[in-house]
Amino acid sequence: MLPLEGRSQTIFIVTTIFLGISFIAVCLRCFVRLRIVKAFGWDDALMVFAMVLNTLFALCGITGALYGIGQKTEVLGPEPIGRGTMETAMFWWWLGQTTYVWVVAIAKISIAVALLRLTVAKTHTAILWVVIGVTTVIGLVFFFMLTLQCTPVSFFWQRVRVLTEKNSDITGHCMNLDSIINIAYVYSVTATLCDMTLGLLPVFLVWNLQMNVRTKAALAGILGMGCVASAAVIVRIPFLHDYKDPDFLYATAQISIWSNVEASLGIAAGSLVTLRPLFRWFRDSSYGSSARKSKRTGGSLPLSSINPGRSADPSGPQYWRPDLDPEDTQAVITTIHTSNHGSRTSSQEDLNPKQHNGTFFSGVNVQKTFFVSEDGSQ
Repeated sequence: MLPLEGRSQTIFIVTTIFLGISFIAVCLRCFVRLRIVKAFGWDDALMVFAMVLNTLFALCGITGALYGIGQKTEVLGPEPIGRGTMETAMFWWWLGQTTYVWVVAIAKISIAVALLRLTVAKTHTAILWVVIGVTTVIGLVFFFMLTLQCTPVSFFWQRVRVLTEKNSDITGHCMNLDSIINIAYVYSVTATLCDMTLGLLPVFLVWNLQMNVRTKAALAGILGMGCVASAAVIVRIPFLHDYKDPDFLYATAQISIWSNVEASLGIAAGSLVTLRPLFRWFRDSSYGSSARKSKRTGGSLPLSSINPGRSADPSGPQYWRPDLDPEDTQAVITTIHTSNHGSRTSSQEDLNPKQHNGTFFSGVNVQKTFFVSEDGSQ
């Protein structure tokens, strides 16, 4: 391993930070969907899978930075130790880029599947299926291009031996770099268009909803966060020509950085869309109990409160009104009694209070108490 300096340090720091952001977002998404909403769907499963792949992609970037991604060839050196370090770094770069393709593709598909549940118009549904199809096809093409660009595949990272050893027995060949760059441009443009489609389509989904303009704008903004990753794609496009740079590991550092940013931002933005119930749950759990307590006055009593210490007689005022003085006899109680004949379903609540001696009242007892003053007024 090498000390983290220059672009290697930048790769390490940026990759670690954005991996943490995306991981926290997905964990919160799972908490909302499993614990609060209790509706874990296909879009959630796809996003979790994308997060697993993103973890592998980030580990490739972090490990590659420790072995020389972002370092100049002259720093790595042509000696056997430097050659081995370069070869290891090239392997991690290759594995990371082949993993990256599926991270961003599955994250886009997850967002599209989530929007499919909100669509009503057939046109919107067709657009989302087109996005899913294009993302899958272009992802497959770019994946096979990156994976099989050299024959044999291992020649991609072992070719450093050809450059550093005169009598190397490593043989193989790779695709023309211009072809790889052209496919990379096509992939980036297509990915940007798909991201923008997923970001703008929610505007049309909420356009005809019965709500005010401010609410529509907020909802469309939340649902459209999936297009955030397109910013990283656009920023990365000018660096694609660095594939042809002889100092490959140093020149392609920006591609590695912005690829990690794109993958993690897409996952985080797609997960933040589902977190609205979390804020409502947090608000209710934090302030709900105190708010309920504040609504009850100090002298209030729950319905059908039972205080057998005062009186066990259900016809007595102290049974239903424990706030009455037991010595007070100037009270008139009117009872409205209903029978409890017939069957009850399991979903109906038993309204008959139960005494401590095991007996039940038959029906619902409503007590109405009047206090009679000495002068005869009520």
